[in-house]
Parts: sequence; structure tokens; C-alpha cells
Amino acid sequence: MEIVANVLVGLVAALHAYILVLEMFLWQRAPGRRFHGFDTELAATTAPLAANQGLYNGFLAAGLVWGLIASDPTGFAAQVFFLSCVVVAGVYGAVTANPRILYAQGVPGAVALAAVLIAR
Repeated sequence: MEIVANVLVGLVAALHAYILVLEMFLWQRAPGRRFHGFDTELAATTAPLAANQGLYNGFLAAGLVWGLIASDPTGFAAQVFFLSCVVVAGVYGAVTANPRILYAQGVPGAVALAAVLIAR
């Protein structure tokens, strides 16, 4: 089960690294605009906000990678903390911005968190 948990944590980290790239570097380009349905003007106006969000997603990814490479108990604690942050961010994003955030971010984080706790 530990291998499954580690793979799931790695996938959540990869997801947040992808979100970092999308929000910090591709926001005003076709992939970012298409993903959110923004026109060029709205993408340009919201780019600083998106870059800030992307940076925070990068911190989540970095924390999850740290949790994977650190020895226990630090690795376990980092995984639980950062996956909990992912779940909270997913729920908050779903309530305040777009319900699909719950499924794109919150559910994968919750599944990975459950796997980490079960593997322990």
C-alpha cells in the first residue's frame, strides 16, 4: 500500500506542477485561455492573479515532493500536511470559484491523503 500511496502523492504533486505551469506561463497563451474560456483581454487582466495562484500551487508540489523524499517521520508529516492543504484548497475553490475544482484538485488530494494514512 505504501507504493500506491507514494504514486498517488507523486501524481498530485505532478498535477500541481502542471497547474503552476498553466497559471504562471501559459495563462495568456492558447492553452491557458482555452482551459478557462478566457478571451485575450480577460487573460491579460487576470494574469498577475493567476501567476500568484500558480506560485502557491508550486509550493504545494514542492511540499509533496519533499514529503516523498524525506525520511519518516518528517516525510509522513509533510505528506499529510500538504495533502490536507490540497484538499482544503480544492473545497474552498469549489465553493468560491468553480465546482469542478473539487473534482480536479480536492478529490485527488483526498484519495492520496487516505492512501497515505492507510499505508501508515
